[in-house]
Amino acid sequence: MLERRYAQEVLSLAEKASKEQADNIEVGAKKIADCLLSGGIVHAFGSGHSAVIAREITGRAGGVVPVNAVPEMIKDLDERNQEHGTSLIDRYAAKYGLNSGEVMIVISTSGRNPLPIEVALESKKRGLYVISITSLEYSRNVTSRHPSGKRLFEIADLVLDTGVPVGDAMVEVPGLVDKVGPGSTVVGALLINMLMIRAIEEVVSRGGTPPVLRSQNIDGADEYNQMLKEKYKDRLVW
Repeated sequence: MLERRYAQEVLSLAEKASKEQADNIEVGAKKIADCLLSGGIVHAFGSGHSAVIAREITGRAGGVVPVNAVPEMIKDLDERNQEHGTSLIDRYAAKYGLNSGEVMIVISTSGRNPLPIEVALESKKRGLYVISITSLEYSRNVTSRHPSGKRLFEIADLVLDTGVPVGDAMVEVPGLVDKVGPGSTVVGALLINMLMIRAIEEVVSRGGTPPVLRSQNIDGADEYNQMLKEKYKDRLVW
């Protein structure tokens, strides 16, 4: 059954990524802990299906409050258009703030399109630490569409490699030319959650109390969560 083969491929890829990216997760988590302890916001951006991974850590029970998924504030953003990235960051920064010392996580599986690359570049100009979640195998086998000629992994301060193959899909179907079953969302969600969990642990180890959201289905959670959000109310998208 091909669905079982897909499950096996994803589990194998996830296990490999979780082991091989441990050191980079440690580095990134310390940067995020620095940001949280100083009262900053963690920002995450992805376009298309990569936006799912950014959304994974935003407003989530068991996650921290000061995390924003950068919204695509321009309708029908074209990730191949460089100007959209600059405009997006300008408008987002004006409304929610992008402060030096904060962290921007940029997710792009191929890492070749101008929109996520420009988001990364503009964030670095503002003094943010940029973490990318991408596939090095994929990126190294394609050319950049950005005028700089650089791919996302060549711009980011830190790379978390999902290890998904070129094209993302992993399962061959007899009689079909193209593979099916993408792995980037599953592995990307795993890595970004590992990153945030390790950051929370780091905050606690330094004597801090991370503002962790409770499930709204627990009695008293609404009041507790609102209390946590008050500190960041002018900066949160959600």
